[in-house]
Amino acid sequence: MNSENFYSELPLLNNFRDITDLGNFVDVPDDWYIIVTDIRGSTKAIEAGKYKEVNLLGACSIVAVLNAVGKIQIPFVFGGDGASMLMGPQLLPAAKIALLATQQMAKNEFDMDLRVGAVPVKVAVAANYPVKIAKFKVSENYSQAVFLGGGLTRATELIKDPAAGNIYSIKNNGIAATADFSGLECRWQDIPSKYGEIVTLLVMVREDFGQQNHQLYRNILEKIEYIYGKEDSLNPIYSQNLKLTLNSAKLIKETLVRASNCSWLDRQMYLSKIQLETALGSLLMNLKVKTEELDWGVYKDIAIAATDYRKFDDMLRMVISGNGWQRSKLTEYLEQNYREGKLVYGLHVTNRALMTCLVFERSGQQVHFIDGADGGYALAAKDMKQRMMNDE
Repeated sequence: MNSENFYSELPLLNNFRDITDLGNFVDVPDDWYIIVTDIRGSTKAIEAGKYKEVNLLGACSIVAVLNAVGKIQIPFVFGGDGASMLMGPQLLPAAKIALLATQQMAKNEFDMDLRVGAVPVKVAVAANYPVKIAKFKVSENYSQAVFLGGGLTRATELIKDPAAGNIYSIKNNGIAATADFSGLECRWQDIPSKYGEIVTLLVMVREDFGQQNHQLYRNILEKIEYIYGKEDSLNPIYSQNLKLTLNSAKLIKETLVRASNCSWLDRQMYLSKIQLETALGSLLMNLKVKTEELDWGVYKDIAIAATDYRKFDDMLRMVISGNGWQRSKLTEYLEQNYREGKLVYGLHVTNRALMTCLVFERSGQQVHFIDGADGGYALAAKDMKQRMMNDE
């Protein structure tokens, strides 16, 4: 298998539960790199109310790299306050330039420090943290990378470690870095939960369980479905509560990214343009207009089908819509397994979800990144770390 086309040639899994079968995974080529991005001090930024900016910059690092590598498919995972991406050595130079430009934009426009680093896959593997991958078909327009083995987690630890981070961080050696953020959109209002709560959940089964790991994850997925219902119930995004915003204060965040390094006048023009596009989009969706390119009456359904509300990268990540009773049942189950030493978990609860979009074609390639409002994944991770510290 050609290393460059390795990811695009992977077979597709059609059922999310199939991620719990080790036989569906293959090793990532050992000449590849794990790219890690994250916002330094993201928890403090979120506590200061900047959770949307944190989310947006996590998505920016992905879109910048996807645009830099062109038509070659690469695997990626959105983590709320950052992202993980994998690629072969031939794509790394272009990706580095795009990431350095994203880092600069994060500082200039949002006063945030985006950490960017690249760890060779063979470094993680040599430390006994394999990098295994599978590919899950979420919708016709989006296939999702799924990882296990601990390699991505190890790479993230190395990037965040003060000593090792200096070795693996991507440094700007006087390069005039530029990035293309085309496709990034941030035009939806916060989406209220249809049942009252949005739970952002992280679950990691302990390594000691070896082959039983996968069965434990399957049990967890089955328990979540038993408590919350099937996919339509689980998915926090649904069409009745999915509304576009015309609010300048909300649309300005996309403007700052897409028109960074532009004059005040150019920014105002971009903002006016997306307000017009958004108003037109709302009208076309409400009137269910059909054009040659797209049936606007089903556009929300296309978007909802391409959401990443559940994923797996060395741990299970989910954003779920439910009520307080369901959450108490879920917490009871997780807490029991945590006390038995089987897993560690983190939870965050709010009443709405956020959706940040990468749309390359309205009727084609797109992915909609989902997080819980008010901190979501970042605060669920803080909750999980607290449990890990309690165990030490």
